[in-house]
Amino acid sequence: MDYLNLISDLIAQAKIAGADAADAVLVAGTSLSVARRGGQTEQLERAEGQDLGLRVFVGQQAAIVSATSVDPKGFSQLAERAVAMARVVPGDPYIGLAELMAPPEDLDLDLDDGVEPSAETLLERAEIAEAAARGQAGITNTEGGEASFSRTEIILVTSAGFAGRTMRSSHSISAVALAGSGTGMQRDYDYSSTVHMADLEDPEEIGRSAAHRALARLNPTRPTTGRRSVVFDPRVSSSLVSAFVGMINGASVARGTSLLKDRMGQRVFAPGITITDDPRRMRGLRSRRFDGEGVPTSARNLVDDGVLTTWLLDSRTARQLGMTSTGHAARGTSGPPQPSSTNLYMAPGTATPAELMADIVDGLYVTELLGGGMNGVTGDYSRGAAGFMIRNGVLAEPVAEITIAGNGLEMFAHLIPANDLRIHRGTDAPTIRVDGLTVAGT
Repeated sequence: MDYLNLISDLIAQAKIAGADAADAVLVAGTSLSVARRGGQTEQLERAEGQDLGLRVFVGQQAAIVSATSVDPKGFSQLAERAVAMARVVPGDPYIGLAELMAPPEDLDLDLDDGVEPSAETLLERAEIAEAAARGQAGITNTEGGEASFSRTEIILVTSAGFAGRTMRSSHSISAVALAGSGTGMQRDYDYSSTVHMADLEDPEEIGRSAAHRALARLNPTRPTTGRRSVVFDPRVSSSLVSAFVGMINGASVARGTSLLKDRMGQRVFAPGITITDDPRRMRGLRSRRFDGEGVPTSARNLVDDGVLTTWLLDSRTARQLGMTSTGHAARGTSGPPQPSSTNLYMAPGTATPAELMADIVDGLYVTELLGGGMNGVTGDYSRGAAGFMIRNGVLAEPVAEITIAGNGLEMFAHLIPANDLRIHRGTDAPTIRVDGLTVAGT
């Protein structure tokens, strides 16, 4: 189906219905997911769908309508309904199409591998992952192995003349292992998610990793309460980067609800710290040539040598702040654009994880975080945690049912990254050390 021309026709209908401007986004996709447990197939699901969203502007009023099919016969009615809604909602002086729209360049980010695996292939991967976990000594059960595939087409068309299309494939494999029994049972997991099937990790390695992680957590203790150096495993260290990015989201800054709202151009992290958002990474999980409003994307350092350099802005928040969009608008089919990061990462440091821990006599190594988070207004940080004690620079006994707490700005200012950055998720960070956090145990 020629979606691009169809959506262009919908925009034309919106103008005929009385809209001063309009844009529309279509998300069409196919997905296939499977799950195996105990050698049996527990899930085999295929889905195909289309979601269409039309946004219209009448002066400073706007409305959005959505549909789950692309039927040209209904375009006129859909457009008329949207315009009628827009005429009765309150006005907003900051709304409107983005000013920086431009035709997307002929840039191939290699986001679609053209491969659609069969159900049998996915079932085999899931079975290999679960069998590898179940086969490790000490593993008492599993929650199964899963594998999935999807391909998504995204079309964005605006009345200002922008028309863009993105095709994206996605492949994943995961396993969950259980060790021990009764109240002493421990659970852990591992997974791999990539744009290209060829980049997926070995499902057998995924299963073994999930098992080893679960076994390592058996018989945890609770440390005494006190202030300690805390080292965040790469699996959870990215949450600190996510917390920071939440504070520089243009929506929070414009509302005045961010602790960092007055810190642009100031040092927030230690010298040498760099945090980058790169929407044009080849085969990146969140890569895109243009954002949800048609603004061209570009890689930029959000933090450069410890200094905060920018907010994440869509066109509305940019107007509120008297700035220009940074190309970070994200949207679905039923809501307006909102600022959001893409492929986000903290640059690695120079020390190995072992060197980072070498001088810690009595510390905590965190592998799991639960609940809570960092308050974007006050900076208060408090989360449930599990992991391992650090004794004289090396990992020791497992610990669980503890809480770690601190102040976000102090954590940002003094954190130290290791050199083990691995890019394999949407938000990535190396092992990170933060001194002086409160660890609440017994």
